Amino acid sequence: MGTQLQALGRGSDYVCPHLPASPKQAAALALDLLSKGGAAESTVIGSSLGGYYATWLAEQTGCRAVLLNPAVKPPRDLDKYVGVTTEYHSDAPFEFKREYIDELRLLEVERITQPERYYLIAATGDEVLDWREMTAHYLGARQRVVSGSDHALSDFERYLDDVLVFCGVKGAAK
Repeated sequence: MGTQLQALGRGSDYVCPHLPASPKQAAALALDLLSKGGAAESTVIGSSLGGYYATWLAEQTGCRAVLLNPAVKPPRDLDKYVGVTTEYHSDAPFEFKREYIDELRLLEVERITQPERYYLIAATGDEVLDWREMTAHYLGARQRVVSGSDHALSDFERYLDDVLVFCGVKGAAK
């Protein structure tokens, strides 16, 4: 996505921080970044747990959110992962602490407000999360249910122009 924004002369608008493991710290970092960039004009994009964070951020700040196979109930789903494991994209050790479950509960959004701020892309082939739970949680939001695909949305490039248009990026294809 950063490459596409650079091609449109908007590369400096793309911010993709490495979030801390603590949901509380991740939320604080994201809020700080949004406050510097102007939340009302911003769009946050989150995949999986990042979608959960993006939803909370949209509700807190009024920004738009694009959700890619978002986690809807991570306190429930991640409880079994408490302990030491490896990072998702590497073999580096990673500790998911019990206190993170409580921190996730504090970020829970029972029902979204202003569904027009949201764009959900949910894959029926997601091997981790249930697309039906996603579509029910984001009722009234713009939704694209992708037949097949996977949790990582390996075919995301197909939807990138649509996402950029939703984000308000001028020059993005329609």
